[in-house]
Amino acid sequence: MDEIFAAEDVLVGLRAPNKRALLDTLARRAGAALGLDPEMIAAALSHREELGSTGVGQGIGLPHARLDAIARPYGILVRLREPIAFDAIDEAPVDLVVLLLLPVDPQSDGSAALADVARRLRDRELAASLRGARDAAKLRALACGWNAP
Repeated sequence: MDEIFAAEDVLVGLRAPNKRALLDTLARRAGAALGLDPEMIAAALSHREELGSTGVGQGIGLPHARLDAIARPYGILVRLREPIAFDAIDEAPVDLVVLLLLPVDPQSDGSAALADVARRLRDRELAASLRGARDAAKLRALACGWNAP
């Protein structure tokens, strides 16, 4: 997963008053990193959320969208300062969020990236470790399966 999360795209202590504000913030950040229109990214994320919440339970949000404009998966990993309502399937507030933007092309590794991230985040021990990470470097190391610095 280290190819998905650049060091600058791992955030600890981000504040967001609600889900919409969080998705808008992440869309702006992704747009700046990828040279894409943040409003287009926000619209794609919003459309995906209309299909059903990407709050997967246990305090984890996995907002994602497929975009024609990218050739490889891109992600932002966030540990929020305070949990927020996310319409999660278990109704629990979310404090760990992984934004994934995936290529539309079915030949890409986008589906594999989404499945891998979802599988890893379901590991309760990993989720607890992510919540306890002291900084962004440690958070990224844990998410990517490295020995933490």
